[in-house]
Amino acid sequence: MKILRYIIICAAVSCASFAYADFTFSTPAGATAGGQPVNATANFVTGTGLFELVITNNQANPTSIIQAISDLSFNLSNVTSGTLSTNFGFERNIAADGTFTIGNLVATGWALSNVGSTFHLNVLGTPTAPAHLIIGGPDNSGVYSNANGSIAGNGPHNPFFGEDAVFDITDPGITADTQVSTVVFSFGTTAGNNVPAGNNIPDSGATVALLGLALMGLAAARAKFRKA
Repeated sequence: MKILRYIIICAAVSCASFAYADFTFSTPAGATAGGQPVNATANFVTGTGLFELVITNNQANPTSIIQAISDLSFNLSNVTSGTLSTNFGFERNIAADGTFTIGNLVATGWALSNVGSTFHLNVLGTPTAPAHLIIGGPDNSGVYSNANGSIAGNGPHNPFFGEDAVFDITDPGITADTQVSTVVFSFGTTAGNNVPAGNNIPDSGATVALLGLALMGLAAARAKFRKA
């Protein structure tokens, strides 16, 4: 089950009026990392004093760890600081035969840093690494049938986050007018496998509605899943 669906189910709150803006960035069609296909999306919702980010790995039935997402960099207009507060994902343990089990909803262990308006969310270099990369879903039979030894049964790389992870970043300078740009995905357990995203992709309002609910629903989860 994807994190975003979980949030929407749990968002049993009234739809209070608030201002926000949404941004969606994806890897270009045909993108690769280390010779393997990659497909990722980052959904941002900016509001007063915070923004929510959902990173999704859309590359189903991956072959190699290099197809798992390890970090994301991006630029926020007129914002030069931020604190990573609520952040979580569902752990996914992939066995040597490609079957998997879904674990607990836990803090990501990722770290946030910035230089001016350029921000970097990253698990590499943290005590959590090389686990907690975001991996795509299995094949149509519910098995990671293509997975090699860098994924299936790999102790250091398990558990992954299954398909999505959610990040809540706060700062008084963030508003609904804050613009997101220069988004770059990184893959694998070695720094430098970077894939710049395309331009922001506007939609008909579905992303705004879904992530707007996520923005409110996460408020109820912050106390339990706040980063230590």
